[in-house]
Amino acid sequence: MSTSLVRLVNPTFSKSVCRSADNLIQECIVKLKIFRRGQGCASRPKLRSEIRIMNAKTLRLMALAFGLALALSPLAFGQNSTQTANNAPTDASRARSVSSGQKMKIKGVVVKRDADTFTVRDLNGVDTVVRLTDRTSVKSSGGFLRSGTNYGQTNILRGLNLEVEGHGGSSGELEADRVRFNDSDMRTARAVESRATPLEERASASEGRLSEVEQNAQKLSGQLDELAAVSNAARGGAKAAQQTADAAVAGVNATNDRISALDDYVPQETAAVNFRVGSSVLNPDAKTKLDEIATKALNAKGYVLEVTGYADATGSTARNRALSQRRADAVIRYLVENHQIPLRRIVTPYGFGESNPVADNKTREGRTQNRRVEVKVLVNKGLTQPAPTMNPSSGSGQ
Repeated sequence: MSTSLVRLVNPTFSKSVCRSADNLIQECIVKLKIFRRGQGCASRPKLRSEIRIMNAKTLRLMALAFGLALALSPLAFGQNSTQTANNAPTDASRARSVSSGQKMKIKGVVVKRDADTFTVRDLNGVDTVVRLTDRTSVKSSGGFLRSGTNYGQTNILRGLNLEVEGHGGSSGELEADRVRFNDSDMRTARAVESRATPLEERASASEGRLSEVEQNAQKLSGQLDELAAVSNAARGGAKAAQQTADAAVAGVNATNDRISALDDYVPQETAAVNFRVGSSVLNPDAKTKLDEIATKALNAKGYVLEVTGYADATGSTARNRALSQRRADAVIRYLVENHQIPLRRIVTPYGFGESNPVADNKTREGRTQNRRVEVKVLVNKGLTQPAPTMNPSSGSGQ
């Protein structure tokens, strides 16, 4: 009967919490029966006084048990909500697994881009994970004598319509031998993500933290088992029970803050190298700066490089855009060939032309500063934050 009463107050309580509350209420019922047996001889003044004292203690115990049920309802409700969310069915796209060594050709649109893989969804809604290797050929279709134009692997962007030919890998993915697409589709994909932040790289870094977040969630779930000792707290440790609840809430808040930070990149290092008029050749001073920032990047954890090229206002807009793109490509080539920076760590380079000047183009000194390439080392903010810890109250066992 008492367990039914507790579940009526909040049906989300665990069985252990209900048993503790049941024992407390059963004790109150026994004292009430003693009180009723003593009513027949309540004419004695001494016995009447003892009955009043027993009645007051019993009522306080019942009020404390009922108040305890109400106080624990938010924690129990939070546990139930977490279990419901974990058991809820998820809608997932169909995935294709390619047998090892099986040759295959697929056509579709890139829906996801990671460091060295991307996902292609065909017209039937089937997703295929494609892995890029050093032997993968990435070219556009058509061109002079239908030879096409060679592209770097970083030019494969989300939203690009392409064709992939390759063979099955050891993990069910398709290892690409050839990747082909139209120049018009490439221009469309670049227009969408020309200035977007590296969201796909953030998602990849976030996956590495999921196991740690799950462990923290298990620790928070384990805190609810400690609430089975609330019967002792009800007799003299109400303050310790409140401290335990505060620690659980603080742990949840710390975990939520860290999950939010996993989707945020912050610049850790920035360098700018300058060029001569109309040139995309790196001078010794520029190489020295690139050597320094490459060393810092290789020592960072979970980094990506953002490379952007610029030009001064001299000449036409089209010429300046092409020149700024060549300057950005020259910087990437130097970092890859001289410092072995993996291509998956480099965000798609972009030439802004004469846009975003840092100085006045009307002066010679200002134009010199505007002929530049900026290199930024971006680090995942969630990786730099310490993991949340659970510190149960030292007085919870009193």
